[in-house]
Amino acid sequence: MLLYLLALNPTDSVTQGFLPAAARLGLSVTVLTDSPAPHQRAYARLPSPPDVLKCDVREFREVVSLISTRRAPNAVFTNSDHLQTQAALAADYFGLPAKNWKATLRAKDKGLLRRHLARCGLDTVWSAELAPGEAAATLTELDVPLPCVVKPREGVASEDVELVDDMDQLVRCCEDVRRRRPGAALVVEEFLVGEQYTLETLGDGTRRHVVCGFRAEPSPPPYFIDAVYEFVPTHPPAVLEQVLAQLDELGVGLGACHTEFIVQADARARIIEVNYRAVGDQTDLMMADLLEIPYFEYVLGVHLGRPLPADLGARTDMRMHNLAVCADRAGTLTEAPGPSDLVSGGVRLSYRPVRALGERHEHYHSNRDFLGLVWAMGQDEEALRRAAAEFVAANRWEITP
Repeated sequence: MLLYLLALNPTDSVTQGFLPAAARLGLSVTVLTDSPAPHQRAYARLPSPPDVLKCDVREFREVVSLISTRRAPNAVFTNSDHLQTQAALAADYFGLPAKNWKATLRAKDKGLLRRHLARCGLDTVWSAELAPGEAAATLTELDVPLPCVVKPREGVASEDVELVDDMDQLVRCCEDVRRRRPGAALVVEEFLVGEQYTLETLGDGTRRHVVCGFRAEPSPPPYFIDAVYEFVPTHPPAVLEQVLAQLDELGVGLGACHTEFIVQADARARIIEVNYRAVGDQTDLMMADLLEIPYFEYVLGVHLGRPLPADLGARTDMRMHNLAVCADRAGTLTEAPGPSDLVSGGVRLSYRPVRALGERHEHYHSNRDFLGLVWAMGQDEEALRRAAAEFVAANRWEITP
């Protein structure tokens, strides 16, 4: 059986999650990407490296055309935020299980998501769009609720997302983002105040499972970096009902979905954004380990038309604490610990580098600033927090300007 996997840059989710799962399922994999060389390097040490073909994967017509010249697919899949609609349209063209392309588009386009939920009467978040080429000063003509959030309409990983307090700052922020992202459309929206959580779901088109969730501790304003994640086996029923109702209206069904939302003081759940793919930044890898389920096989299976079991068989007695080590300035990483796996006092701790020694990066004020991720697993939540903090305190990350 043949799986076509669409990708832009290599990711841990694909390299360490989906490709090994595909091998366990007996699938042959062909990766379609606009940048083959990084993928070939990333997969070189895998026992069964996939074929890698160059393709303009942002254009679904090119994807369909290339696949049609080769062996017929059994599934077309992507875990990229940017390529969900292209994969959905290509899968549908070949008569394969496919996500609803309208749902993938609503999830990707943050302005469209806000308008759709408002029209359905489920939630109205004040928002406005700044079209490509439109002067940021036009926002001063609107009754913008302050403080507010500026974000790229189709951005990911909290990149160029910023909280602003007044109109002058709003205009400057939009102009700054425009310099970094020429031609990008921006969304300005109401700042949602409350506790931040995620919901991880998985559906086969008929049945949808709530896999788990996480409580997030974002970095201090004005930026939104998810520096801490803590495992939440389940959310309160009233909160879960609200989030699932909004996902239903958006059309989210088949496959994995990672939803970020705020719970306000009155227990009202309000969606921040919907990422119609598996949770990233290695969280999916640790989640599968913690729950002891073949998560990646399940995700690929539904794209092959296989139903999910009535019970995923997830373990429920364990807890997990994630602490991200973030760069605080631009420069070259000159000192950092290597990968670690430690077990002590009922805590299993893993550290995985995200940035390699010798790499130079700008300061992004986003998840792209991650230097490494500390994961602590066990049954005592306080012990997990303490173990992660002690690991960070005992090690050194040095950035040279």
